[in-house]
Amino acid sequence: MDVLGSGHEQVVFCSDPASGLRAVIAIHSTALGPALGGTRFHPYASEDDAVADALALSRAMSYKNSLAGLDLGGGKAVIIGDPHTDKTEALLRAYGRFVESLGGRYLTACDVGTYNADLDVVARETRFAHGRSLAYGGCGDSSVLTAYGVFQGMRAAAQHRWGKPSLAGRTVGVAGVGKVGSWLVDRLVEDGADVVVTDVDAGAVERVLARHPAVDAVADTATLVRTPTDVYAPCALGRALDDETVAVLEAEIVCGGANNQLAREGIAAELMRRGILYAPDYLVNAGGVIQVEDERHGLSGVLPLSGKPGFSFERAKEKTERIFDTTLRVLQVAEEQGVSPAVAADRMAEERMADVGRLRVIRLSRDW
Repeated sequence: MDVLGSGHEQVVFCSDPASGLRAVIAIHSTALGPALGGTRFHPYASEDDAVADALALSRAMSYKNSLAGLDLGGGKAVIIGDPHTDKTEALLRAYGRFVESLGGRYLTACDVGTYNADLDVVARETRFAHGRSLAYGGCGDSSVLTAYGVFQGMRAAAQHRWGKPSLAGRTVGVAGVGKVGSWLVDRLVEDGADVVVTDVDAGAVERVLARHPAVDAVADTATLVRTPTDVYAPCALGRALDDETVAVLEAEIVCGGANNQLAREGIAAELMRRGILYAPDYLVNAGGVIQVEDERHGLSGVLPLSGKPGFSFERAKEKTERIFDTTLRVLQVAEEQGVSPAVAADRMAEERMADVGRLRVIRLSRDW
């Protein structure tokens, strides 16, 4: 794998045989600020697969943080292993020491396989662990606002496609009802949508159906993508939109919480060719990082320019609502320029990274 040719600033391999830690930290860009991105704990088939995931996810974080208007770069970490059997205090603390060794270039938070309580343990060894539990002054479960942001993006896509920012009376298929997907279902039901779900974890589906008896469930994702829906929401792992899926997808809009949904570069163009409106994943699922960023400044005392100390869920929620406007702008620019929304979003994110990142050539007294 050509790590040096990936365009990343830094890739760190972390190993602590005593605790069993094997991890990769990828820093894609610090043009806008320290690289923020979660820690994924997953049983990768190989080290190459873990590195590839870290590289792709960290790059997406640069674009996500840029388009969300945050002064943050993009990074991501992956821990190789089964979070159900391999996660220990010693392993998490060893990982925390590696994060600390980067001196704040990388800020970590929760992702697939890690939770607030895990970050509380990591934070015992580093100042740069966020997304902590409420008991430790953190922001709590960031999946709440991640789902809220996806919902706002979906409303914007509905406005663009159907002229009304609502999912009422529309059928939405949600693939993956874990941390983000289950919260998204709550929002959709509240908005009056008809919801169909699936998940590899039968228990996750049962929990959703217990809360919302009117929700339907299908056996698997292959069935869901062939089910006539208005919106398809991938909310599990990445690469959900591959050639086979796009060829049979029965939906007018794709908008979900999963990261890196496009399995290859040409998928966005194929969606466009089929008339399927794609709301870029890193654009709509930025609510979690918005929540974590509010925590980061809140724990340091006072949020810049606000004068209000501490983390505020309502303040973070208000910022997350802006995903609606940003999504609408991306979709409009894409239409005006005759490109896919993925291309339009990339261009807008890259433009901000270049314009704002350029300001670092203006030296300040603190730089000397």
